[in-house]
Amino acid sequence: MPDPLDHPAIQRVVDAASRKGVTLEVRVFDESTHTAEEAAAAVGAEIGQIVKSLVFVAPGEDGVLEPILCLVSGPNRVDLARLAAVTGAGDVRRATAREANELSGFTIGGIPPIGHSRAMRVIMDPDLGLFQVVWAAAGTATAVFPVPPATLRTLANATVAPITEDRAASPRT
Repeated sequence: MPDPLDHPAIQRVVDAASRKGVTLEVRVFDESTHTAEEAAAAVGAEIGQIVKSLVFVAPGEDGVLEPILCLVSGPNRVDLARLAAVTGAGDVRRATAREANELSGFTIGGIPPIGHSRAMRVIMDPDLGLFQVVWAAAGTATAVFPVPPATLRTLANATVAPITEDRAASPRT
């Protein structure tokens, strides 16, 4: 039986971290860690410790879509106006599933913060810094890895900025 850690998508994430001198401890589960809730249950963490890697796009100068990866704490939602203000992109929107896959090289539910098929601008939710360890996708819908937020910021070359909706303005369900 093949080792699930040998999956090419997981290997791309591990290799990306290794190039920056970080060894990841990837955990692969039988059940999906596709949603923040599923991931939190699988690893025994608070939902706020789950890193959602969300792909947004903005038109570039040449009309080609430029990807923006947002690393967001599990219960939070990206505020498009704040993201536009932080990035200076006037017409930012959430990428479709197809665009996210084409731009990152990964499928939604397993998009990691690193190891993408092309360079991306990365913006990180400051709420992730409230935890000693956060959990991010490792390239598939069943693989995750723990990482201190400061290490995550370095690995992803992320800018930390307020990009999420105010909690009072967005009821949680």
